[in-house]
Amino acid sequence: MPQFAQITGDVTYTPGEGVPIEIPRGRVEVVLAPDSATLSWEAAPGIVGSTAIPRIQFDDYVRDGQIKMPQE
Repeated sequence: MPQFAQITGDVTYTPGEGVPIEIPRGRVEVVLAPDSATLSWEAAPGIVGSTAIPRIQFDDYVRDGQIKMPQE
């Protein structure tokens, strides 16, 4: 089930073997799976950005405070 989080620090993803791209600070939709986290955001008005990152990387970002999850 999707939930929402805030990007509050430097969070990046790497498409293929390309250069890391920063996810903009602000609200993102998060869908968690055992092995990955899918993040979606509004990259520009009317344009959605989306990526999947390894779950361990996502958990590191949360632990380090770069992604703030809502209190449950």
